[in-house]
Parts: sequence; C-alpha cells; structure tokens
Amino acid sequence: MEWSDRMNSAIDFIESNIDDEINISEVAEKAYCSSFHFQRMFYAIIGITPAEYIRRRRLTLAAMELAIGNDKVIDIAIKYGYNSPNAFTRAFRNMHGINPREVRTSGVKLSAYNRISFHVEIKGGNDMDYKIVEKPAFELVGKSNIFTHENFFKEAPKFWKKYVCTEEYQALWSLTNGKWGQVAEAPLMSVYLPNDKGNKDSFMDIFGIEKSPEIDPKKFNVFQIPPATYAEFNCTYQTSVKMNKFIYGEWLPSTGYERDAQKPDIAAYFPVAFMSIKDMGVRWWIPVVKKK
Repeated sequence: MEWSDRMNSAIDFIESNIDDEINISEVAEKAYCSSFHFQRMFYAIIGITPAEYIRRRRLTLAAMELAIGNDKVIDIAIKYGYNSPNAFTRAFRNMHGINPREVRTSGVKLSAYNRISFHVEIKGGNDMDYKIVEKPAFELVGKSNIFTHENFFKEAPKFWKKYVCTEEYQALWSLTNGKWGQVAEAPLMSVYLPNDKGNKDSFMDIFGIEKSPEIDPKKFNVFQIPPATYAEFNCTYQTSVKMNKFIYGEWLPSTGYERDAQKPDIAAYFPVAFMSIKDMGVRWWIPVVKKK
C-alpha cells in the first residue's frame, strides 16, 4: 500500500469515529506505523498534531449542527467529547470567536476546518540531495525530558532555551568543548526516542554530546543509541522545520525507503561563535529501511 493510501486510511478512521473516543495508537495502526512515527509525520506535513486536527474537525461539525439543528448545546458538547459545558464553550470560542449559543443568531460567521487528504507531490530540485549512511551504536551524554506529541512544539523550545543558560549545560559543553564525536561527527545533537514504557503518546527528547572513552559523565545520564541506517539531510536552523516537512511529505513517499519505526530521529547542531542561531548548520538523520 502506498504511503498516501495508508495516511488516508488513518483519516478515514478518524472521520468515521469523530464523535467517539479516538486513540491515536489505533489511528496510527491504520497507517501501518507506530504512534511515534505517525504523529511526527502528521505534524511535519500538516503543521498540527493529530489530536489538534480531531479537535478542529469536531468543533467544525459541532458548529454546523448548532447552526442547522435544534439539539441542545450541552447534547452537542457531549457528543463531541466535552463533558464540561465550560470546556466546550472555551474551545468553541477559541476557534469560532463566539459562544455556542450565539451560533443561531443571524449573520454570525463561523470558522471551518475541512477534512484533509494526503497525496504525493514530488517537486524535485536541489533539496532532494541526501545520502544514506550506516552508523554503529554509540552513547550520548546529556539531559533528557519527556514530552507529549501534543505539547512538544510549544514546550520543548522553552525548556531547552532555559536549559542552555544553566551551569549544568556549561558543564556538559566543557566535557568536549565542541569537539566532534567519532560516530555522530557533531558537537551537539538532539535525539528523539520513542517512549516504549508508559504513555505511547509521549517520547524522550535527549540533548547532549557523544560519549568518548575519556569522558567521565559524572552527574549526567548516559543513553544508548542503537545502530541504524540513516538518510542524511543538511539545512540551517531557520530551515530545519521546512526540511523536516520535505523529508516526510516528499522524500519518503518518493523513494524506496520508509522510516525505521524502532530507531530515533537525530538532529545534529553545528554552532559557530558570533553566528546567528538561525544560520546555524543542522543535519537531520532519519532512520530508514528499504520498503518491503
């Protein structure tokens, strides 16, 4: 089954169960991939999380039913998963700009978030440059934090921006003073590991340096990064989100590879003194296997 068919099957499942409880892991199964991979891919392509897509679709349908039907507001709220009238009103107002009871007033304007569909659009060009690299297992020394897919893009930047201003980060950096590791060939990196224990909708974000034999990690944690085959892409910090969207939205569907669900994504950073962070070099490693 093609990538776009798999993703559209997941959307079909969401739309068919839009007024029921939806587990993202079940949605990911319809796309034949892990919850971790599905949520990262969905966000890279669409720009919102699957949970946010479901919320917007439910509020769109709720507004439609309020406008053309006679059901009570509380009944429609419960139908679309809001057991609290106040929670429904807040969510509804955030999207539509008015309270639910105002919908039946003539002349009101409502927002609509239409059903999405996936298709492969290959544009080509220089951005298609990549290489496949084989890397052995290595160890990462650093700090980790657990994020959900829902809060990652809002909370992670704030968390790590605060962390790099701490003495702990300075102590971490001083372990190598910017020297590149032998395997990762980078001074700093973020590694995104699926959370195999507990909440499947969360994952571990690790920020650190590659451990060499002479490094004494002391107060830092050491993480095992498994061997993997990676597709390697280069960009800048400013274009890293665009590159990630390109990888998942165009590159993967158009090649003989698919993402290795058991391995982590890795973003390597190449800071240069007195250079703006937006111009900092970034290298993406996306774990891949050949399509079956």
